[in-house]
Amino acid sequence: MEATSIRILKPGSEIRRITRFLLGELKPKGRILTPFNVITALIMLTGIVLLTIRFIWGLGSITNLSQDYPWGLWIGFDVITGVAFAGGAYVIVFMVYILGQEKYHPIARVTVLNGFLAYLFYAGALLLDLGRPWNVINPIIGNSFGVSSVLFLVAWHFLLYMLAELVEFSPAIAEWLGLDRIRRVLKAMTVGAVIFGITLSCLHQSGLGALYLMAKTKIHPLWYSQFIPVLFLVSSVFAGLSMVIFEGTITHKVFQHRVGAALHRSHDQIVLGLARICSGVMFVYLFMQLLVFVHERRWGYLGSGWGAWFLLEIIGLTAVPAALFLYAFRHRDLKITRVAALFTLLGIVLNRLNVSVISFKWYAAERYFPSWMEVVVTLAVISAELWVFRWIVNRMPVLDTALAGEARRLTLEREARSAA
Repeated sequence: MEATSIRILKPGSEIRRITRFLLGELKPKGRILTPFNVITALIMLTGIVLLTIRFIWGLGSITNLSQDYPWGLWIGFDVITGVAFAGGAYVIVFMVYILGQEKYHPIARVTVLNGFLAYLFYAGALLLDLGRPWNVINPIIGNSFGVSSVLFLVAWHFLLYMLAELVEFSPAIAEWLGLDRIRRVLKAMTVGAVIFGITLSCLHQSGLGALYLMAKTKIHPLWYSQFIPVLFLVSSVFAGLSMVIFEGTITHKVFQHRVGAALHRSHDQIVLGLARICSGVMFVYLFMQLLVFVHERRWGYLGSGWGAWFLLEIIGLTAVPAALFLYAFRHRDLKITRVAALFTLLGIVLNRLNVSVISFKWYAAERYFPSWMEVVVTLAVISAELWVFRWIVNRMPVLDTALAGEARRLTLEREARSAA
């Protein structure tokens, strides 16, 4: 019936059909005046005002950044931490498309969407932190850059990885628009995009850590190591999967009407499987941290306040969640899994901020502390990402691939009858 309907439509009417469809999809779905909408809208409006001030009068007008502290919350959290949270995308697609772990296939599409939006918004947040944001295009056009710079590599990795994730997600867009031929072409490109994206992701996850190798004299010895790139890469695995568990729990409840039968049946098994993987990778990470700790002879720092802070991160927010993940998997306890995922995310936030902000120039008399306006802008970026994610999930076949085929079939039949 669908193929017959497509043939009835005249060539020019296809563009008009898609245009009418897109205009219809712009209409809000559900109630507008909800607590979430009101709060996040106020945050985003305030963020827009603050960003207007920032781009007119400069970074110093709303931030506590300076020549001594050129990188602050926007880099430490939005980029360094946010990219680690997006690591679930490359891990899940690796397991599904390379290792053939089909049981994780129901969450592949939503995980890729989360990763793509994270890179789009958090990498976009780099523009906020640049004193001359128009220079962001320099690495792309070849204007005054150094090819040996880690920042040059990270910039290109971010750009190419976002394109790879867009290709991975594009079949969902084609299904949503009813473009079956284009969907088949894009689907054939998926495996190549996955391999390319995994390679890029491994490179820039470690590349973010490599940015701090040149700051040996500025980062506290408990957090500085020549193995920061490897530690960043390994921790991005369980950081990303913990975010998948955390976001998946919320998504499963908020978008319950969009969850397909396959995901509904396998949700618990998927969460417990991710808990097992997180536990194993976290114990590997802890072993690596122990090797670095012993090799660098850091015992003398444990008696200080910095030592207690370090132990909170390593034991309280890494070792304990790892044990909780293992316990949850063995006893099939979903609640403990979610608690462990939350603790793990807090541990990653603490680790990334310790390296990039908190322990940076730990010896200085005057330290950087983000202004309330920096915090609001960060919340505005997160709120905007959530709005876009919600809009896409409520319309595209993200949580249930069967929704697109049925919805588009009915739409095509209805419009074919109108055209006739």
